[in-house]
Amino acid sequence: MTYHRDHVSRILKDLGWTPQIPITRAIQRDEVAIAHWRTDVWPELRQRAVAEHRTLVFVDESGFYLLPSVVRTYGPQGHTPVVAKTLTRDHLSVMAGLTPAGALYTLVRRESLSSSESVVFLKHVLIQAGKKLLVIWDGSPIHRWGAVRAFLAEEGAKRIHLEVLPGYAPDLSPLDQGCWHHLKDVEMANLSCRDMEELHLEFDLAVGRLRQKPRLIRSFFAAAGLAL
Repeated sequence: MTYHRDHVSRILKDLGWTPQIPITRAIQRDEVAIAHWRTDVWPELRQRAVAEHRTLVFVDESGFYLLPSVVRTYGPQGHTPVVAKTLTRDHLSVMAGLTPAGALYTLVRRESLSSSESVVFLKHVLIQAGKKLLVIWDGSPIHRWGAVRAFLAEEGAKRIHLEVLPGYAPDLSPLDQGCWHHLKDVEMANLSCRDMEELHLEFDLAVGRLRQKPRLIRSFFAAAGLAL
């Protein structure tokens, strides 16, 4: 049996298929290790945090650019809305932490983040969240070397336990799966800032709005497949 190519879309629709943008994932991923982390390691880490009276925090980094995050919006038929933008790569470097309780912590810099900022952020979360932390983050060099190693050797290891996510698995992070998307494509959607000062202000306002929605923050864990 043969079909004309114009009929293929109808057949796929009848089969329950829909047009979708594919998810790109690294070939180097270890799917078995990632599945094991989600089903076995994650529950153990939650239990450990409770047993040791530690605040569990996921940490990740992202950039917020003067270039606007453009998403769909309404406009008169035949008249496409226009978002004026400044052509520049200037951006804010942001480190953030999420807890299963729905708390959000941030550190913002105008330059690239280093291990020194990682230590500053860990100390900030210690002050805000509790005396002991269980931090889950990826294997980025700014999480493993330099100031972080020195901090752990001097004092940090007594109060902070660090857990590294499997490689090439951003989908395990509730920040990657929910927080960054919500801030960029919802709270700051179609927002064009004139300079870095305005961008920083709008980012702070967006974070403030998100902090008022702890239930939404907790939903980011579900988006990453992490049961609470």
